[in-house]
Amino acid sequence: MKYALPIFLLALAACEPSPSVSEEPGGLDKLTPDTCGAADYESLVGSNIAAVTLPSSLNDRVIGPGDIVTQEYSPGRINFRVDENGVILSVTCG
Repeated sequence: MKYALPIFLLALAACEPSPSVSEEPGGLDKLTPDTCGAADYESLVGSNIAAVTLPSSLNDRVIGPGDIVTQEYSPGRINFRVDENGVILSVTCG
């Protein structure tokens, strides 16, 4: 009888729903905070990177199709993903 309560509590805890993860593209980005200020540059999506003036102090990198990039995550860095014509497709932290 003294084990009934702990077993009941464990069974109850197993019924707790797990947090849902976004199934839309970029779902991981939706879960991570905007540590680099990428939201400030979202309006540039659709613009050509060559026509954009960015602050010289900005910690950023431009990633084109087929570019080799390092895999380390830098929360203060802004990534501009561009297509083959230099059009900005997305702006993310990392």
